[in-house]
Order: sequence, then structure tokens, then C-alpha cells
Amino acid sequence: MKKWLIALASVFMAVSLAACGNKTVATTKGGKITESTYYSSLKSTSSGKQVLQQMILNKVLEKDYGKKVSTKKVTKQYNAYKTQYGSQFKSVLTQNGMTTSSFKEEIRSNLLLEQAVKDKATVTNADLKKQWKTYQPKVTVAQILVTKKSTAETVIKKLKDGESFTSLAKKYSTDSSTKNKGGKLAAFDDTNTTLDSNFTKAAFKLDEGKYTTTPVKTTYGYQVIKMINKPSKGKMSDHTAALKQRVWTADMSSSSKLKAVVTKVLKDGNVSIKDSDLKDVLSDYLSSSSSSSK
Repeated sequence: MKKWLIALASVFMAVSLAACGNKTVATTKGGKITESTYYSSLKSTSSGKQVLQQMILNKVLEKDYGKKVSTKKVTKQYNAYKTQYGSQFKSVLTQNGMTTSSFKEEIRSNLLLEQAVKDKATVTNADLKKQWKTYQPKVTVAQILVTKKSTAETVIKKLKDGESFTSLAKKYSTDSSTKNKGGKLAAFDDTNTTLDSNFTKAAFKLDEGKYTTTPVKTTYGYQVIKMINKPSKGKMSDHTAALKQRVWTADMSSSSKLKAVVTKVLKDGNVSIKDSDLKDVLSDYLSSSSSSSK
């Protein structure tokens, strides 16, 4: 399976391999380079073929699932990444050779592929049972973020002495987005990838109403966490929708599952390769005969 189908933050190569003519791309004292020359050279490279594969897949996915992926969904996920990386977001984009526009296109491609996974991948009862073993409904916690371990220890001592978590958050927390709300965070479960793993592990161990009695070291500093709401799991049948979503999320990280889905999408996509030099560009997913005749 090609890496470009899996890694959301991979470099998006917006190169058009179609409709090339004799328009000049560059000039030198040794002569000019035309679009057709550039195209002929590029199509023989692995990166050029990967771009064409991505373009073909996106065309089919857009036709099949475009109405299910709104601009609002793309923007929501974009903003989540922006919040996650904070002040480093722009530099992360630059390091990956991406712009705001190309990153949003990449997010859209990923959301379209996710829709295909939901449509094409089969979810068995065994799959649901596997997810149920580690399933944790969304919990709500509050946290106090500080820069020094000693400060976190001071906060914990004051909690033990009976001071309220809310007042201590307002006084000590360096997280300006939550301190005035008593440190309360949005509900999350174990599929959350925006929170530090040490933070979530410590949070899930807490019973409702309890707080961490030792500072939790995370990438942001030291945190004191209090469990506000921790729903019981209940019955598996009550969480079918959430468990299916977890299966689909796992499928999105499985190269074999993604390849099976992409193969189905392309077989149903009426793909016809017109350039004989590229007739095998989809051979990883379709036989050469089917890719040239469908």
C-alpha cells in the first residue's frame, strides 16, 4: 500500500499530469523545457505515478462521497490540528512543504477515504467484541497545568487540605483557555490523539471525583487532573455506533484494509488509462487488463 494513502501529513504533490502541450515550463541558455517534455519525464518516475494514482482515486472518491464531506467537516479537522500544534503549526506545514490550502485538500482526501472505508469495509461482531475489550466511554476531566513539579506538588497539597480544584485552577494553571473554567476540558475517550498519552493514561485510572496525587509529567509541563464524569461501560449493544467508528478508525491505519477498500473503489470507478505508458499505474489494485479496458 502506498504511503501517500496512509499518512495524512505527507507532502501533497499538486502536479497535473493531464492536458500537457507545448507550453514552455522553463527556459535556459541550453534551450527550453516544454510541458510535454516535462510530462514525459515525470510520468516515468515513481513519484509521478503516485500523484496520478492519488488524482484518479480522488476523482472517484469525490464522485461517490463528495456530498458527505462538507467544507465544515474539513475546517473542523483543520482547526483541531491547528489547536494541537499551537504556535508551531505554520512551521509544521512549512517543514512538510504544505500550505493551508494544500493541507485542507489533504484533509478532504482523507475524509473521503474514510467515507469509503465506512461504505466498503465489513464490520463483524468479532471486530466489535475486540474493540469492546478496551472501550472507554468519553470522560470529562479538569486539569491544572504548571511548569514546575514543585508547583504541582503545592497544588496537590492544597487539594488535600480541602481547597477547591476550581479556585486552584484559576490561581495556578498556565492554561489560559481552561483556567477560568476550573480547568475543565472537552470530553474525550481513548481514541483521542490530541492529548498527551501520559495525560490520558493517568486520567483513565481515576475514579469519579478523584484527582491525581502525584504530578503528571507531559509534553506541556506538569499537570494535576481531576475526574469529573466517568460513565460506566454498560452493555456492548448500547455502544454499537461508537464501536463501529473505532473499527473504521483502526481500518484507516491498516495498509491491508485500505488497499482492499481502494481496490473496490477503483473497480467501481470506471477507470480508463489512456496513456499506454501508464497502463499499469493501478496494477497494485487492478490487473493491467482491467485497468486499461474498464
